[in-house]
Amino acid sequence: MTGTPFSVTTRTTGAGAVVTVEGELDVATAPRLRAGVAALVLGPGQLLVVDLAGVTFCDSSGISALIAARNVAEEAGAAVALAAVPARLSRTFGLIGLGDFFPTYPSAEDAFRD
Repeated sequence: MTGTPFSVTTRTTGAGAVVTVEGELDVATAPRLRAGVAALVLGPGQLLVVDLAGVTFCDSSGISALIAARNVAEEAGAAVALAAVPARLSRTFGLIGLGDFFPTYPSAEDAFRD
């Protein structure tokens, strides 16, 4: 692991919200991502984008938190997308059968343009 400080930041747009995750997304930090997403107010037709550009490591707890974020969005009638997924994590998604579970984009801005 890299020792990069973990952080979750959110920003809202008219079209939805962007949650930016940095550092190691693991059993110790995944609850912070879950809490950050749970605090969002999303409406039908909006988009929740989880920007993973700064993620240096992700374990099964982190993947579970991403699935939980998808569930929160769907319960609100919103969609979810991942942005800037690191290659290692993208490979892991493919290996565990989640390759098509999340729409992915190079950046949050690209997700909102689609």
